[in-house]
Amino acid sequence: MNAALSVADLVVSYQRRPVLWNVNVDIAAGRLVGIVGPNGAGKSTLIKAIMGLLPPVAGRILVFDEPIDQQRHLLGYVPQRGSVDWDFPTNALDVVLMGRYGKIPLFRRPTRQHRAFAEECLAKLGMFAYAKRQISQLSGGQQQRVFLARALAQEAEIYLMDEPFAGVDAATEQAIIVLLRELKEKGKTIIVVHHDLQSVQNYFDDVMLLNQRIVAYGPTTEVFTEQRIHETYGGRLNLLAAVGEELAR
Repeated sequence: MNAALSVADLVVSYQRRPVLWNVNVDIAAGRLVGIVGPNGAGKSTLIKAIMGLLPPVAGRILVFDEPIDQQRHLLGYVPQRGSVDWDFPTNALDVVLMGRYGKIPLFRRPTRQHRAFAEECLAKLGMFAYAKRQISQLSGGQQQRVFLARALAQEAEIYLMDEPFAGVDAATEQAIIVLLRELKEKGKTIIVVHHDLQSVQNYFDDVMLLNQRIVAYGPTTEVFTEQRIHETYGGRLNLLAAVGEELAR
């Protein structure tokens, strides 16, 4: 099966210092993938490089066997909440409508159909009642749901999400994982930067262990072992006993 996303020999640097080195991975379509690693490992950098937000020093990125520049419309992106200006004067519905801009001809305004679709996406995340609410007035979990609704509005084939579970309440976390599984059932590919080791086995089909390079990638049941985790985190990981017990089962 052809890869939905193929990354070859990718190198990304900040101020001439390599952050990602020689990243090679093929991600099959219809998989729910977690990217796990310590702080500074390059997890967000990898997502941003794929999205074209950071220029690579070297390497090649293909989406369904075509260069990324020709296929970027197939990608949906959910950034970290901390990177968003939540004081920007706009409401939840307008944020979700931004996800439809790739479907709207240049210099045209969103149609009634576009707005209706955006409202459906909000409703799917339980946020329809907040459509007219300023995003600055929403809770952290509600803001995250709005950005997930915006990604849904893009009708992408591959979704890249940078720590969507960070700082949200339990109800929002459950709503997110239900949504991700629904997208997977529709054949979408979802790639998620994730920090909670205890939920990796329950959430993801495949896991990428990353620390500037890929330590291991593959089915979670095979790759997410205590040995591989220690290889990835080194001395910076204080492995929780609960994680060790879960891995030993």
